[in-house]
Amino acid sequence: MGMGSCLSGESRGPIPGSPAALGVRRRRNSKKRSGFDYKKYEQLLKIPGRLSFNGSSEIASLFTQQGKKGTNQDAMVVWENFCSRSDTIFCGVFDGHGPYGHMVAKRVRDSLPQKLNSQWEVNVKEDVSTEINNHSSSLNSEDTSLIAADEESNVSVDVEDAEKQPDIFHLLKESFLKAFKIIDRELKVHPSVDCFCSGTTAVTLIKQGQDLVIGNVGDSRAVLGTRNKDNSLIAVQLTVDLKPNLPAEAERIRKCKGRVFALRDEPHISRVWLPDNNTPGLAMARAFGDFCLKDFGLIAVPDISYRRLTDKDEFIVLASDGIWDVLSNKEVVDIVATAPSRSTAARSLVEAAVRAWKSKYPTSRVDDCAVVCLFLDPNTPNPLSESNGKVKEHATQGEQVDAKTVSGILHETSKDDDDLEDDDDDDLFEDYSALDGVTWANTLLDLPKFTPEENG
Repeated sequence: MGMGSCLSGESRGPIPGSPAALGVRRRRNSKKRSGFDYKKYEQLLKIPGRLSFNGSSEIASLFTQQGKKGTNQDAMVVWENFCSRSDTIFCGVFDGHGPYGHMVAKRVRDSLPQKLNSQWEVNVKEDVSTEINNHSSSLNSEDTSLIAADEESNVSVDVEDAEKQPDIFHLLKESFLKAFKIIDRELKVHPSVDCFCSGTTAVTLIKQGQDLVIGNVGDSRAVLGTRNKDNSLIAVQLTVDLKPNLPAEAERIRKCKGRVFALRDEPHISRVWLPDNNTPGLAMARAFGDFCLKDFGLIAVPDISYRRLTDKDEFIVLASDGIWDVLSNKEVVDIVATAPSRSTAARSLVEAAVRAWKSKYPTSRVDDCAVVCLFLDPNTPNPLSESNGKVKEHATQGEQVDAKTVSGILHETSKDDDDLEDDDDDDLFEDYSALDGVTWANTLLDLPKFTPEENG
């Protein structure tokens, strides 16, 4: 991540006795406790219409590229005919941060859609209006930092009269709230993915017919390319970058004893700090993981929005902040619209962002970038559909391999986990080069230091 990642002037590796250090030992001691579920991953790879690599389908283009800060911590997914629902699509971009941000991002990418589907199925059978009215109390009973979910989610719709909100919005609003809560709970107790000082954003959407519902935590963003009355292509931002400088976010954090302030050398970036320590300096107000801050105002409650799409709407771009830090919404929309083909749209956007990074911030390390372009008009042909083309699980390198080579993909992933287990602590954190030498702002500034006694 760029304007919203992790950086430390002091910490090069896990503090002895900290959850990070314990997490390293866990991975070394047992292959069986690896954070990667190979069987589940293989099953996901075989799902028709699901893409999580560099590539494209008739309606979507995906591309991610590793920056210059180490391991690519971005992840993405497009799932057409979502869980066997016709005319339904799930899309998501996840931007990890912290030492194990790449693991958190992939974990959320692979788990959240199915949790969302399960909650959706349950809610179809329930009295949703009653559930929504009662939901805030159930959230608050578990954690005082989760102030009423309905209020905290800042639900926004483009329907003036609340009574006119479609049923699908009510169903999916409740589903998003519950699914995000469950995923964050699971991350907290995960045996091998250390989320104490690591986390991820998530900008996700479900499109069914012309109904669009978005759930968002963090500072990744969704932007719509649409036509105005003059038929000119314009950009409409669909999500809010949930940063600590937003008044409502800062108020919640301070009420929970967290601190919000910017450093002198980056006065434009507000960060979240522990009450009595100048750590970790997280540059977002909501995220999955980051449990060192969850008692102090950081939450994983999504901001939920609804939009009824029209024939003026052409495409939606979901992207990590590696894109938005250097390109405006309008620039992004124009790049996608003028790409050589739909199938190359996401790659064209990432390549433009990399050029912009090198031009605007020549002394900074280029951030990871991940892009999903969802095209809303299926009648326009995609001349270079890559449904039989080239994708790669390790999109971090911007390379591609044959999508059918599932066994090869799994072998590469397994090999990477072996390397992780064998590395020394210093080598493990060498990839996490966002910890020093960066002139552009990162998501986290420092890792909290804990003794074994303090961690219990």
